[in-house]
Amino acid sequence: MLITGRVPRNIYLIALGLLLTDCLVGAQSKPEAQPSRPVLLKAGRLLDVRTGNYVEAAGILVEGDHITQVGRAIDVEVHAPKDTVVIDLSRSTVLPGLVDCHTHLMARIPDAADGYILNLATKSEAFRALEGAADARATLEAGFTTVRDVENEGSAYADVALRDAINQGLVEGPRMQVATRAIAAVGQYNPFGVSPDLAEFPTGAQMISGAEEARRAVREQIGHGADLIKVYADWNYPTLTVEEMSVVVEEAHKAGRKVAAHATTAEGQRNAITAGVDSIEHGHGADLQDLEMMKAKGVYWVPTMGHYFYHADTTRSPAARKYMQQVLQRGRQNIPIARQLGVKIASGFDPSSAEDHGQNALEIIAMTKLGLPPIEAIRAATMSAADLLGWQGRVGLIDVGYYADIIAVSGDPLADVGELGHVKFVMKGGIVVKNDLTNH
Repeated sequence: MLITGRVPRNIYLIALGLLLTDCLVGAQSKPEAQPSRPVLLKAGRLLDVRTGNYVEAAGILVEGDHITQVGRAIDVEVHAPKDTVVIDLSRSTVLPGLVDCHTHLMARIPDAADGYILNLATKSEAFRALEGAADARATLEAGFTTVRDVENEGSAYADVALRDAINQGLVEGPRMQVATRAIAAVGQYNPFGVSPDLAEFPTGAQMISGAEEARRAVREQIGHGADLIKVYADWNYPTLTVEEMSVVVEEAHKAGRKVAAHATTAEGQRNAITAGVDSIEHGHGADLQDLEMMKAKGVYWVPTMGHYFYHADTTRSPAARKYMQQVLQRGRQNIPIARQLGVKIASGFDPSSAEDHGQNALEIIAMTKLGLPPIEAIRAATMSAADLLGWQGRVGLIDVGYYADIIAVSGDPLADVGELGHVKFVMKGGIVVKNDLTNH
């Protein structure tokens, strides 16, 4: 219809609003559309990660984005609706979608002495969000259907935007919990070496000094969408005080958020545990007292050993190589001790480069080489990881009522956990996002 004459401004605004609504609805609904028909997965065997046993010739019925039946395929098939789509995984081993509790999807830091500074100085937050989308896709295709992203390394709240874009179906990636900016003591986190004249140069974390600044930082981050809070309890030495971290924990827990603490020194870990954090990230300098405190207070340990295990002999810096080797030696000592004490362990790879994203299974493999039996390493990346996220009952198991987050590998991951580095099939929320078994 042709309209002549002057049109009221609000008519244009209404029309623009309707157009944007149509565009957003179309963009959101296409990737996230629920399966129009039920799906029956017929697995050669299904790993029950709770018991460590296999269910042979298993069937998994998926309706919408959840699992509605699990058991022997012959029994499940009887109850499947007539229009059910069958996916044949009869020559494969099926497991729950994997969970990584320590990712940095926004991080593609150049491997150079000033790489962190260059990253902040030369990339916009918009560009870094696009990098994050690519990293999210690589992580999902590797079989990691859920991640806990523990700080976005100076990209403001781009991780919130990425999480929401994934949830709305604009891009493909794992379910995300995001820590946004993290909290560190003034001058005690990247970037280091920036001229003091550049007072507005971006920082890798939100820098604070004092309990009230810590409180404000937590409130800001939660207000902007943080699912959890990350603190730096130390760097080369303990930095944030017990008082500062206690305030962080108080504010976060009031809002139903957990607190993850970067801590590599023994004293830093003790300070963080005393303050009431929910997990220790890295923990490479842990001593027996630290491990005993973790056990006593139910604090999770996320060791992040995979990068060290696979790069200790190839890194160019002799000092870094020596440090990595020391970390691995301490890990060989502490992981068996933690296991004996009953410390809760969750898997986290800590990727920070384009090459590392999607290689998250290296963490699971490394933990087995440092003392965890394969089934315990797999639990650290499934049911235990889900518990740390507070998402037990939703992810981490193949069971009725859980999200239909399911992966498949060709071989036996209990005999060769390296199979998890070669995931052939990925389903997230009932949607198949990867299937290299079509001609299996």
